[in-house]
Amino acid sequence: MGGGRGVDAIVVGAGIIGAACAWRLAREGYRVSVVDDCRAGATAAGMGHLVCMDDNPAELALSAYSLRLWREVTGRMPQACAWRGCGTLWLAEQANEMAIAEQKRARLAEQGVAAELLTAEQVAAMEPMLRQGLAGGLRVPGDGILYAPQAARWLLADAGVAIDVVQGEAIALDEAAVRLADGRELAAPVVVLACGLRANDLLSQPLLRAKKGHLAITDRYPPRVRHQLVELGYGASAHASDGASVAFNVQARPTGQWLIGSSRQFDSVDSSLDMPLLAAMLMRAQHFLPTLAQLNIIRCWTGLRAASADGLPLLGAHPRHTWLWLALGHEGLGVTTALGSAALLAAQIGRQAPEIDDSPYLAARAFAAEELSV
Repeated sequence: MGGGRGVDAIVVGAGIIGAACAWRLAREGYRVSVVDDCRAGATAAGMGHLVCMDDNPAELALSAYSLRLWREVTGRMPQACAWRGCGTLWLAEQANEMAIAEQKRARLAEQGVAAELLTAEQVAAMEPMLRQGLAGGLRVPGDGILYAPQAARWLLADAGVAIDVVQGEAIALDEAAVRLADGRELAAPVVVLACGLRANDLLSQPLLRAKKGHLAITDRYPPRVRHQLVELGYGASAHASDGASVAFNVQARPTGQWLIGSSRQFDSVDSSLDMPLLAAMLMRAQHFLPTLAQLNIIRCWTGLRAASADGLPLLGAHPRHTWLWLALGHEGLGVTTALGSAALLAAQIGRQAPEIDDSPYLAARAFAAEELSV
């Protein structure tokens, strides 16, 4: 196909969001070309968690919806996708945080997401590697983890011949077309931008802000952690509007490794390690998991999350170009919300009713904000 005659849609970006959009459109009967520039983006750098987040109603609605869609396909994924339905254990460090855990449980219940409050004794029994003295926690059994780069490749392959992957770098948008760095031009009546921060270079108004994050991974050890472990203060760190922050988040990968996060820095776009911030992140992890001090960390790296101004993804039509659609700004929830975002966007493109209210995510709001700020 190659983006030429007979292609119904072009998706720019082959990370988890682009792959999900192409996969969903292909399921709806579209013939899709995906432009893949082969550069590692947020999908390759992130933790790959499927976690129901509830810091605001729109985030909760989209993540709960998307997780339901993920659970419909995880059984078909190959082993390389490293899917594990391990659940998330949210940890209360102080007694007063149990009230936060109860509020979270109630919010999740409103979306039909099961969660159970745990006493300090129950937390210790489930995860004996955690330090003593925690106040309790909240277990969300429906959450999970996967290896996002492989999951993105699987989504593209699962659609079969309906998706054609075109290797190349998109450098400009023309009317219903994408120009590549090698001079090729791909044309289709629908163009979807799902390329994260690189969309800023393709749009006249940069809509996305970088949030840099650090991760570390240990050597392989016998399994000692069952759940994804997160502190209840994680949400405040994740949604900080400025500065740098760290929060405890550890996954036990199927390989026997511990994947350790997380940190956030606004507007730092280089890939270098910030050693003081990395040290603070590792100390925070060691505070909850003292055994970490005895484990060998074999690799540390950084990645850039693409954040919208209000922290919610931009899903929908560009207000001035009827052929252009956006699937951008997922920040740290791109893997979780990929299938839900793709389903909402495909419904809009096909002029169908969405399964959930998509008004909080419509892309046009970002352009209105840009115009007001001029």
